[in-house]
Amino acid sequence: MGVHIDITGLRPERTAVVLSSLAELGMALHALSEPAHHPGLQAWVTGVTARLDPHLADRMCEADFLWRTTFSDLFLPCAGVPGRTTLPGATLAEELDLLDKLSDEQFVDAALEFTCALPYDVPGGGPLVDEGLRRRALELAAARGPSQVLFTERLLADPPRIRDWLRQFLRDCDEAFFAETWSRLRQQLTADARLKTDLLRHKGLGEALAAVSPAVTLDAAAARITVDKLGDGRSVTGDGGLLLIPTSLGWPHLMVLHRHNWQPVLHYPVGSPEPAAPPSVDQLSLRMTALSHPVRMRMCRNLARGAFTTSELAQVHGMTAPEISRHLGVLKKAGLITTRRRGRYVLHQLDVTVVARLGSDFLESILR
Repeated sequence: MGVHIDITGLRPERTAVVLSSLAELGMALHALSEPAHHPGLQAWVTGVTARLDPHLADRMCEADFLWRTTFSDLFLPCAGVPGRTTLPGATLAEELDLLDKLSDEQFVDAALEFTCALPYDVPGGGPLVDEGLRRRALELAAARGPSQVLFTERLLADPPRIRDWLRQFLRDCDEAFFAETWSRLRQQLTADARLKTDLLRHKGLGEALAAVSPAVTLDAAAARITVDKLGDGRSVTGDGGLLLIPTSLGWPHLMVLHRHNWQPVLHYPVGSPEPAAPPSVDQLSLRMTALSHPVRMRMCRNLARGAFTTSELAQVHGMTAPEISRHLGVLKKAGLITTRRRGRYVLHQLDVTVVARLGSDFLESILR
């Protein structure tokens, strides 16, 4: 499980840590559409929403499927430019110009990523050339309401028209609220990009990725980056590059652009409140599975209140010592209990701190 990026042959100079105002605008729109994903941004969301022009707010709803789930790859058009070495523009206007360098097929595929469930990291025709995918896109749009049907119909009929609509909408968002936000965030993101760049130059890619997130690891021998996510995906840098793009508004989302034939991008949060070493998806699954058994749930009730020996638990629960030992083994393997020796007795106790974190760990993992 996870997203893997094959970096065989990747030259050091082809890895860049850069800022993207367009990607951050995408995260801003996402946070405004799904504020529950970003409780730390509640004050910012409330402030922007309160002064948002009603007409712009209505337009924001017309295509919110581009950013409500997370945000569309359209907010990183540099990755789709042929050659796979293009960097984000220095300004939002320059990044919006990169949208024009995407083909109509690329634009439509990315715009319908969450609506049509197109094959993401494998080659294949999109709805502009595949009539079956076209029908499927319209069917799925219909399930989400008339506004999305209308948008999807317009997108499939006239991609340049929607491209122009999106550009103007994003410019209006910039004028209404984002330019002020970006001027405040840019300093923090610039400092982080400088730090990661120094790590790249002086300590290598592995150190830089470790600083990006504990969920990102490098297997230098296999020439592969693995991002621990609740999903599967693959990408290759090939003769292109690799981009690391920091976001201030994006926590807890650690996103990987791994679209087929696009430049891989790690879009990672900075200044996040995540623990130094969050559990992996596999560890989290192990813990939740361990707690799902009714016997182990009842045992945890005792272990949360004090330390017990195996024989004491066997007596309390009316089970044999070997049966209790097996359940304790599952809990211990999941890292949910601690043990200590007192004379000839071994005492077991629930690690309440770990259990208390499960809710936030689960939420972080599914939103990562």
